[in-house]
Amino acid sequence: MKLIHYAVIALAVASAAGAQEHAVGHAGSMSCLAPAAWYTLGASGPQRVAAEKLMRDAAMRQVVLLGEQHDSAEDHAWQLQTLAALHLLRPDLVIGFESFPRRVQPTLDRWVAGELTPAQLLEQTEWDKVWRFPPSLYLPLFEFARLNRIPMIALNVEHALNEAITARGWDAVPETQKEGVSRFAAASAAYEEMLYQVYLAHGRNDANGNKPERDDPAFRRFIESQLTWDRAMAEALAGRARANGGRAPLVVGIAGSGHLRHGHGIAHQLRDLGVRDIATLLPSDRDEDCSELKTGLADAMFAVARAPADGPPKPRLGVQLDGKENAVVIMAVTPGSLAEQTGLRKDDRFVTLAGAPVKSPARVVAAVRAQPPGTWLPVQVRRGEETLDLVIRFPAEK
Repeated sequence: MKLIHYAVIALAVASAAGAQEHAVGHAGSMSCLAPAAWYTLGASGPQRVAAEKLMRDAAMRQVVLLGEQHDSAEDHAWQLQTLAALHLLRPDLVIGFESFPRRVQPTLDRWVAGELTPAQLLEQTEWDKVWRFPPSLYLPLFEFARLNRIPMIALNVEHALNEAITARGWDAVPETQKEGVSRFAAASAAYEEMLYQVYLAHGRNDANGNKPERDDPAFRRFIESQLTWDRAMAEALAGRARANGGRAPLVVGIAGSGHLRHGHGIAHQLRDLGVRDIATLLPSDRDEDCSELKTGLADAMFAVARAPADGPPKPRLGVQLDGKENAVVIMAVTPGSLAEQTGLRKDDRFVTLAGAPVKSPARVVAAVRAQPPGTWLPVQVRRGEETLDLVIRFPAEK
């Protein structure tokens, strides 16, 4: 009874939210959306819709995709509420997570079976190495799955596969390294353009150090890597959506909104795999442009009421990190970032931060975010055969 009661509460909360009057200008919301309400997105913009009707429609689909900003506590709270409502309407549920690579599936099975503690789950899935976002954001979702014995599936592949495709291209990577992922469906022109902007935002240049053209080989390999990522997640979802001889469970995918927006990523690959009955649900972005909330972005959007910032924004170094071969390596440096100002470069390997050895990307993230404004943080990196001592100078509080 407790499990059903929990789901009833969640659906009641969602329904009450959908019945609220329109409240323009509420803190943390967009002017075109009232907080705590669902909207469908049509040609004329967002239209309010009753939560109960929307959830009943979604529960009848083969696959429901729930987006997120990985570091948003509000997004994950919304995901939990939505999962509870869907579970009430369709108890035969499976939840897939972008945050786990395929190799840890046995660990997820043991977690759902009640055989592991939260600490063991995080340790055995190498959370700090593979995903690196605060586990406290995701643990309520994992606990919900275990509480209700809902199977969890690992959607992702090893970062090494994406790296190999980025470096050499899909065709040059041996089949034995592709983790069984089939060749992806080609990207639409709109998705290529979106990926091109992402590529530029990460400071990628061509071999001559100039802004790359769209036919630049390195950019084409980057697209193949992203499509492989989408394809892998779509395959894992499709495999469960077709299970049990036509009596398949409702399969819910938890992934970054960038893989879901406009149906370019995972949904595009699902359709290529023959799974077409898909609902894409997104939480609103704090910086969403209301003019873009139209047909095609998603089937529906929930207007998340975001809490005011708790003090000044946490500092960010502006790097992409990867933990491999017992080292923390800089994979990319954002132009204009603290990292670039410090002199950090792509392929630098962290040795120490404030004199302490660096053993995981999480250590770097935690040290940077804990640094007070106006202070200095000494860092030692290995660049080729050279060891460099640098200082990250955090700007003073304004």
